[in-house]
Amino acid sequence: MDFDDTPEEAAFRAEVCAFLAAHHPRKDRARAAARYGDVDATELARARAWQAAKADAGFAGITWPREWGGRGGGPIQQIIWNQEEAGFDVPYNVFLIGLGMCIPTLMAYADRPVLDRFVAKALRGEEIWCQLFSEPAAGSDVAGLRTRAERDGEDWVVNGQKVWTSGAHYCDFGLLLARSDPSLPKHAGLSAFWIDMKAPGVDCRPIHQMSGAAHFNEVFFTDLRVSDRQRLGAPGQGWKVALTTLMNERLAVGEPRRPDIHDLIALARTVMLDGRPAIADAAVRARIAGWWADSAGLTYTRFRTMTALSRGQTPGPENSIAKVVNAARQQAIAAFGLELLGQAGAVLDPALAPMTALFQEGLLSAPAQRIAGGTDEILRNIIAERVLGLPGDIRVDKDIPFNRAGARG
Repeated sequence: MDFDDTPEEAAFRAEVCAFLAAHHPRKDRARAAARYGDVDATELARARAWQAAKADAGFAGITWPREWGGRGGGPIQQIIWNQEEAGFDVPYNVFLIGLGMCIPTLMAYADRPVLDRFVAKALRGEEIWCQLFSEPAAGSDVAGLRTRAERDGEDWVVNGQKVWTSGAHYCDFGLLLARSDPSLPKHAGLSAFWIDMKAPGVDCRPIHQMSGAAHFNEVFFTDLRVSDRQRLGAPGQGWKVALTTLMNERLAVGEPRRPDIHDLIALARTVMLDGRPAIADAAVRARIAGWWADSAGLTYTRFRTMTALSRGQTPGPENSIAKVVNAARQQAIAAFGLELLGQAGAVLDPALAPMTALFQEGLLSAPAQRIAGGTDEILRNIIAERVLGLPGDIRVDKDIPFNRAGARG
């Protein structure tokens, strides 16, 4: 494992740092980030302006081809950018799903006119995309979805419901997976489309979360007409298209969120326990030491990924491991922080709560992180089956037509 940048990587890192420093101040760790997913009109305008500035400087699509406005760089450069940008007070990234998942899928399946229409605008932040996969009866088992797409001449008519769609209420377009042939087994009867989120027949309803945010949405489709020209891949090829999206999603999630181990140490130094700082208590230090070891393990795991990318190699399963560990660790750290806070842990107002309610916000948002981008159970199955070579789950409906899977006798 090589912990040092190559001369070329060091030069790129310096270029990135100079650009970031010229546009934004460093983050103040004493101040919690904005509530996850709360994006009002002002924040959305800031995010669009920042995305345009990045595009102008060649930092928006670092790995994308130059013909689409990208830099034509490598994955290691993207990782360097992500590392450095995380230390600056930049706007909330409303483009993560579109640029990290949806547009790369379009690049793989759409024809040239579609790419000419959408890629550059998405890269500059002029249009925002969402991913329309999960449903009330098809979360972890996406292939069990029930939203229908029925052929009608040169159009498809879509009816159904999606849920947990991040940012759908401010998105312009979406990547939709729907069932086009229920007579086939569930993975074979799906088709993928790009859709206009403002079209007649699309009803987006934000879901109010227990944290007070409303980042996720229910999206209902009622006789939504989608042109066949909006189809991605052949009819029935939707699962293959979805796998392209999900592979990109694994790279876009898994980064640690706050509160982290540094936040917990800062809290333990200020909170009093039995008349002295909590950090002086042996039991508290033992808990912190365990999470510190986890953090170090994840840091070196990410270094392995960076080393592989730097050498032109394909990384292994590190992203699935990081996602499983990070989400559970954030929830545990936040819960322990509230234990240390005692009665003050019940205060959610950032103006009154210690550390601007960072631990309270973290605990309330943590369950969503254990679902988004693949549940803990799904990711453990991936690691078990594809890394350790353990037997797969029994899937009794694998080869049964979808419209017969629930039949008896």
